[in-house]
Amino acid sequence: MIRRLIVSYVALVGVALAAFTVPVAFTLTSQLRGDTEESVLREATTMALLLGDGDAPAREALARMAGAYADETPGTVEVATADGRSAMPPLPLTARPHDAAFGDALERGRTTVDWGSRFVWGPELVITVPAYARGEVTGGAEGDDDGGAAESGDGDGDREGETGAAAGGTTGGTGEAAGETGAAAGGTVEADDADDGGQAVGSAGPTDRIVGAVRVRYATADLTDRLWRIWGFRAILAVGVLAVAAGLGAIVARLLTKPLRQLNDMASRFGDGDLTARSPVTGPQETRTLARTLNQGAERLDTLVASQRIFVADASHQLRTPLTALRLSLDNIADGVDDEFVREDVEQATAEVVRMSRLVSGLLVLARAEAKVSAPEPLALRELVEERLKVWRPAADERGVTIVLTGDADDRARVLAGAGNLDQVLDNVLSNALEVSPDRGTITVRVETGGPEEAVLEVLDQGPGMSAAEQARAFDRFWRGQGLTGRSGSGLGLAIVKQLVTDDGGTVTLRDAPGGGLCVRIGLRTVGDGTRWISPRPGAPRSGG
Repeated sequence: MIRRLIVSYVALVGVALAAFTVPVAFTLTSQLRGDTEESVLREATTMALLLGDGDAPAREALARMAGAYADETPGTVEVATADGRSAMPPLPLTARPHDAAFGDALERGRTTVDWGSRFVWGPELVITVPAYARGEVTGGAEGDDDGGAAESGDGDGDREGETGAAAGGTTGGTGEAAGETGAAAGGTVEADDADDGGQAVGSAGPTDRIVGAVRVRYATADLTDRLWRIWGFRAILAVGVLAVAAGLGAIVARLLTKPLRQLNDMASRFGDGDLTARSPVTGPQETRTLARTLNQGAERLDTLVASQRIFVADASHQLRTPLTALRLSLDNIADGVDDEFVREDVEQATAEVVRMSRLVSGLLVLARAEAKVSAPEPLALRELVEERLKVWRPAADERGVTIVLTGDADDRARVLAGAGNLDQVLDNVLSNALEVSPDRGTITVRVETGGPEEAVLEVLDQGPGMSAAEQARAFDRFWRGQGLTGRSGSGLGLAIVKQLVTDDGGTVTLRDAPGGGLCVRIGLRTVGDGTRWISPRPGAPRSGG
């Protein structure tokens, strides 16, 4: 959920950032292209006006202007006359005087703008402007014209004044610059901003005489660098903003989902049997209401289960005394009766009392195991197993059953278990194994190292075993199988085993033993276990197995 919130937040910030920065970047790119085209077209138009004067001073001024333009800008100037073959000394001749752009300028008087590519621009910007003879035009090039064209004169001073007026009369727009060119020549000009091919076009009147054309080649490498800076800066800025947004999104998402994680932790602990688990009442109103409802339900359930366990423990404790007295009474009756039939009835009654006593004792042990969990302590596993086998071997010898201890675990293997828990576990498992084992059978107790963090204790018998369905229900309380233990057992032995092993952080499973019988596998945590495990507080009610 946290990941989805972060991704959603970053995606929202990314969309907002793209909606703001991408149009701005396109606008700046278009502005850069337009400003460059306007500037180059203005310079080309000025040079065309100088070329149109036709005298030596104007040509020298044009040559100086072209040289300065080449030195100070990434552009070069090319000049062609009306016939397209000879240049006006000292200006150089273009390498391709007969291309389409020069043809349009010299034949039709069109100003062309070629960026070299429909996508942004190519390696260079090429602008070709026609030059008109200024002294031979007819039409409206009068002194009161808004273009401010100067009237022709005889002296050099007047000519230089005309040149300055022509240079100063250019404007900033593509169409306007082309229009001024025609206005300086005294004709009429029609200008379009750009056609589909990216060219600006201007047409002169039929009475204008075209004396040549000026072409400016402007390299776009600097423009490309500026374009990369425009987009690169915004890309880096966007990445930085998205990274900050992801960090802030992670913090906000964790804050928003913290109440839900606390509720999930409570539910997990509750599912594991810790009925004391409660959730802090924090977060938005909805999660606070949910936390209070769950806490109230858990509190009521905890109270009910605790009351039930107290009742079972008290009842079991109180029943032990009358059952013991009843058994003593039956033993006394059996000793004073000579009638075989009466003695048989008394023995049956005594057997039932013994079974009831076992049941009550099992209930009391289970109630105590659920009500209080002792802190685990390191125990020598093999030593403890050997001690319990010494206790059970006399009972096994009476039936000719052999108990064998095997396994690779040595005396140094230590496990974590509560005081007395492992003893009760072994007693219950060995009691069941001894009851189902045939005479002169074998019970194998195997102690092995299951891994760096686990020790394994297995008890294998040669009894009838259990089916898969019986193994699944064997740990239920009061469930008794169809074997020998089912007729005399209380149905609490394996339930007590599971409760005690689980309280110590271990596992217990059942499976078929090789060659027949049942294998009880008990996994115990070793002292070197790095897994974090918190024992429930003393007196905390726990759910049973």
